[in-house]
Amino acid sequence: MKKKIEPVVVVEGRDDTANLKRFYDVETYETGGSSIDATDLERLKVLQATRGIIVFTDPDYQGERIRKIIMAAVPDAQHAFIERSEGVPASKTKGHSLGVEHADFESLERAFAGISSVAATNPAELLTQADLIDFGLILRADSRRRREFLGMQLRIGYANGKQLLKRLNLFSVSRADVEAAMKNYE
Repeated sequence: MKKKIEPVVVVEGRDDTANLKRFYDVETYETGGSSIDATDLERLKVLQATRGIIVFTDPDYQGERIRKIIMAAVPDAQHAFIERSEGVPASKTKGHSLGVEHADFESLERAFAGISSVAATNPAELLTQADLIDFGLILRADSRRRREFLGMQLRIGYANGKQLLKRLNLFSVSRADVEAAMKNYE
């Protein structure tokens, strides 16, 4: 018996849908790759209001671009993330694509278990650039590795320093959350 996912999962294409349906009883909305438009965004707003949506795009440039567009239009959507390493095809015969279509069951389960949603944050609790410096997430030789580690720990995906700060605040990640996640960094 497949696990039921109630909200509609927003993916980029039919291969992503096929992979999710292998493991879950799920309905998806396919953006058609990078061609998301105003009609898609209006439909996603309706779906969010009626069923709820989970944005689950590929961990690459186009996937992040689509996610940002949807976040701007549907700020209360939930988000699931896989790491780049979880979206690599098992065999070289599938080409060089990277994404949800290649994720195995364990990776998908971690992604759905770590679903994030944008929540209202008290402005006094927002993280700052100084916090990123304190945690070594910017301005250090190993900052990129630290951001990759934090993104994996919090299941929010990789981002550069500027985008990480924005994403941490959008998902209401506290300084204590970052501190707890970074304790395991080696």
